[in-house]
Amino acid sequence: MPILSVPLAELRERSSLKWRAFDEDVLPMWVAEMDVQLPPQVRQVVLDAVNRGDTGYPHGTAYAKAFADMAAERWQLHLDAATQVVRAGDVMNSVLALLQATTSPGGAVVINPPVYPPFRKVVAGYGRQLLEVPLTPAGRLDLPALAAAFHGEVRPQAYLLCSPHNPTGTVHTAAELTEVMTLANEAGVQVISDEIHARLVEADTDFVPLIAVPGGEHALTATSAGKAWNLAGFKAGLILAGISATPRLADIAPLALEAGGHLANLAHTAALQHAQAWLDELNTEIAANKRLLASELERQLPQLSYQPSAATYLAWLDCTALNLPDPARHFRRRGRVAFSAGAHFAPSHSNWVRINLACSPNLVVEAVSRMAASL
Repeated sequence: MPILSVPLAELRERSSLKWRAFDEDVLPMWVAEMDVQLPPQVRQVVLDAVNRGDTGYPHGTAYAKAFADMAAERWQLHLDAATQVVRAGDVMNSVLALLQATTSPGGAVVINPPVYPPFRKVVAGYGRQLLEVPLTPAGRLDLPALAAAFHGEVRPQAYLLCSPHNPTGTVHTAAELTEVMTLANEAGVQVISDEIHARLVEADTDFVPLIAVPGGEHALTATSAGKAWNLAGFKAGLILAGISATPRLADIAPLALEAGGHLANLAHTAALQHAQAWLDELNTEIAANKRLLASELERQLPQLSYQPSAATYLAWLDCTALNLPDPARHFRRRGRVAFSAGAHFAPSHSNWVRINLACSPNLVVEAVSRMAASL
């Protein structure tokens, strides 16, 4: 049975944010939760722990070791789990801890809009200054603009990279990342990479960890098994350091490294150790849903075009041709289907929506039908 085949009636029994934020007749395809059951191996590990009352505090380095083993097998990235990988809280709390450790209050941090909305919150909300270097119209990193920003009037202390990029699904190439590190290292800018979507990449596309490229030995990365295996309810993550950046780990606030829960660490470790094949199958199904969305838009809303991306289970759709002042609100109110509003990712993208495609194919078809009917 396909992984993305959980019946809608069963999904509506869930009490998480995705299924409780809107009225029951609204089809929720917005926040990044997947319509899946837990991988069987992960479910069993969690149940076994609960059954034996193993619900105390986290201990050990099993999560770090499991990630290092996966990185070596999947990306040929060889990490020292004892010195380069530390257990932490979820990714955004890890990013906050890294920014606090590597920048000073009032310091500038570069981001690339349109980008995951918490990037703005974690920078501006904690006393740092935002420097925006938008992606190119093609959705790639604008390397000349980054170079200019790194040497501008306001010299940034850090650059917060999203890799793969959310919401566009862009997978940065090794050449792009190498140039990023060259520019940042020359300018003395600390690069912090959010790589939570790293395993949500199609099989024929190479994801390159930032710390694996030349110059990446100075980079820091926040990552987690939470996104790829749908474990957001089990908050845990990891912080990775390039060889030359390992001393920076000592600057991280101690409590930030104790923010993950014991059950969360067990679940994430089990996913990395035992559910790689499950995720490979899921990525195949997500790629099929992206192709399905493209074909359904061509059939039902030919004025829109969508080019499937190689990463994430998200679709980034330009709705400018529909002449709607707020497409996400229109589709939610008139079509009863909820997408994420593009303006949340960048004010310049108010005519865009982000669509969550980690659902059954019939819901993809239903969503497009509701969009078309709303017009």
